Amino acid sequence: MGLLSILRKLKSAPDQEVRILLLGLDNAGKTTLLKQLASEDISHITPTQGFNIKSVQSQGFKLNVWDIGGQRKIRPYWRNYFENTDILIYVIDSADRKRFEETGQELADLLEEERLSCVPVLIFANKQDLLTAAPASEIAEGLNLHTIRDRIWQIQSCSALTGEGVQDGMNWVCKNVNAKKK
Repeated sequence: MGLLSILRKLKSAPDQEVRILLLGLDNAGKTTLLKQLASEDISHITPTQGFNIKSVQSQGFKLNVWDIGGQRKIRPYWRNYFENTDILIYVIDSADRKRFEETGQELADLLEEERLSCVPVLIFANKQDLLTAAPASEIAEGLNLHTIRDRIWQIQSCSALTGEGVQDGMNWVCKNVNAKKK
């Protein structure tokens, strides 16, 4: 009887809410990714000048995703959104090799932020549908991701445009939120 009552309680409980911060340089594909997650039209996307917020249901979680613009002049304001973040998703344009150093520095700065310490990080190596895209393994090596020791992290190849790899990344998010919430 005890297990049955626990199962009923879990089933009747509202979805757990998760706060996800979606960051990356401008033109990395953050908004396209967010719209893909929300099953919205991605044919007309303009650069985010402030932020977008969407709630997406996934695997018993209500994912509240905060998509913050990535233009250089907006990046100093990212820190205003760090509080209570459960998961950080960082999006990289895998085809824009000229900006790998810049995106790597921004990611390194985020990982040093005290309010984001121990927050799991999913790095989406986006735009894998382009012929010039660097593979996720090359990006991981170039950004020295293997040196991250203070949190769990994952790099996931994806194409926000086609949706390929996006669900795999979100499965990782839900699995790691589950582990964090227990």
